[in-house]
Amino acid sequence: MATASFNMQTVFAGGTRKINTNNLFFAGNFPNLKRNFPVGVRCMAEGEPMKDESTPSTSAAQSLPKSSSPPPPPPPPTTPKVNTKFSDLLAFSGPAPERINGRLAMVGFVAALAVELSKGENVFAQISDDGVSWFLGTTAILTLASLVPLFQGITAESKSKGFMTSNAELWNGRFAMLGLVALAFTEFVKGGTLI
Repeated sequence: MATASFNMQTVFAGGTRKINTNNLFFAGNFPNLKRNFPVGVRCMAEGEPMKDESTPSTSAAQSLPKSSSPPPPPPPPTTPKVNTKFSDLLAFSGPAPERINGRLAMVGFVAALAVELSKGENVFAQISDDGVSWFLGTTAILTLASLVPLFQGITAESKSKGFMTSNAELWNGRFAMLGLVALAFTEFVKGGTLI
């Protein structure tokens, strides 16, 4: 066994060196299968080798207990534990940043259109006219409201049912982010309100 293992290790480590392959089974031992390098098979099994029932059994094979019961079923898959570490929640690919930014963009887009319709001010005028305090207050409230369930280990996907799924919330947030940027850009280029 040690000789075969040494030979197999030599085959894999040796590359194109010439190795004595008289006692090893290689594809190169057949005249129709010529190769430039030796190819071998290494057995990685643990324990005693299993014997066919048609061959006479040895004393080692007789000492193995025979079980007539089927093997136990595999355990059910476990759900991955939700990470509640602050740095992991707010990481670039974490669950919080895109959701929080999307929720803020949804509120901001609707608020910007509502103020524009009621007062006739564009987005830049809204920001300069006491808009920063409203932005900071809304940001703090929505960020805390979004982080509290995540710290408790509750994901948005676990509460996703029916029409308003977590995936729909992500897409609505993405569109709101694009809409808010498009609204500000259009008003900047136009030089006035959109409506």
